[in-house]
Order: sequence, then structure tokens, then C-alpha cells
Amino acid sequence: MEPTSPARHLAEQVRLRAPACGTTRVVAIDGRSGAGKTALALDLADLTGAPILHLERLYPGWHGLAQTPAVVRALLADLAIGEVGRARQWDWAADRPGRWLTVRPTPDLIIEGVGAGALPLRPFLSHLVWLEADETERRRRALARDGDTYEPWWDVWAAQEEEYLTTDRTPAAADLVISTTSDSRTAR
Repeated sequence: MEPTSPARHLAEQVRLRAPACGTTRVVAIDGRSGAGKTALALDLADLTGAPILHLERLYPGWHGLAQTPAVVRALLADLAIGEVGRARQWDWAADRPGRWLTVRPTPDLIIEGVGAGALPLRPFLSHLVWLEADETERRRRALARDGDTYEPWWDVWAAQEEEYLTTDRTPAAADLVISTTSDSRTAR
């Protein structure tokens, strides 16, 4: 599948940015659940060859959004000094900490997921992208993707997203805001 136009635009913007995490340019793709973060990250990775750190691998369960930025910050702090970053993955099936994830220093890194642009992570970010879509569209996408697993947790997760947005004001800090409602991706 051909990468999207927003991904091409983003790749061009990222190339112009200086690394903010040691020698690594970190691109954060943030937005509420179902906004299209993973799709954009995959398209950007296809264009740049950058690895993707999917935050859903790190959230410590359905109540763990607020804990995730500290974990990611520690990983990025290691990358910033040229070390391998490590974080404990979450084993969703067993509902407990899982295997260790390692991220090696690389020229570019994409972080995608709710909280990718959290305030504690911003000093390490070269570019912050916020994706937005209306709630009906986001819910439809999320439930189509994760259905029975996600539906009982939608409200719990949405409340955590709301708290995150209130405290960190990530959309206002974004370098680029992209609307993904009805798959008509438009950048502002």
C-alpha cells in the first residue's frame, strides 16, 4: 500500500529537524484512541526506515496511561546518551509485566500511541504530531480493530485520555495537527 500524503509531508518536515535525543530524531505521533496513529506511523516508517515504538506495548494495563510517560522518558534518556533504551513490555494476555523491550540508538525513531507527546517526553522530541478525529469515527475504528477486547474498556481509557489532555495540552504543543475523520486526512 502506498504511504499517505500526510506521511510524505511529515517525512519532509522531519528531515529538516535536528535530533533532540542524542543523535536520534524522535517523531511522536499522538492522538486519542482510533485517531489513526498506527497507520500514520507505519506509513512514515515505510518512507524513512525508522523503527516504531508502539506505546500499547508499554501501557501497564487498562489503567496505566498516566504511568507510561515515565517509562518512555527513562528509555529516551538512555538513547540520549548513546545507550540502549529498555522498558518492560506489558503482557496483555496475562495482565502483568512481560518481556523487556530494547531500543538501540538510531538516526530516527517513531513513537506512536496515546501519550507519545506527553510533557515529560517533549525535551526528547524533534517533531510532535497530533491526530484528531470525531469520537464516533474513533470509536468505530477502535472497535473494528480490537472489538471485544476493547469495548468494555472504552470509557475507562477515554477518561484517562481526557485527564492526559487536560494536564499536558498536547494538541496545543503539536508541530502538526492532522484531522483523520472519514479518512480525509488534512493537515493544519
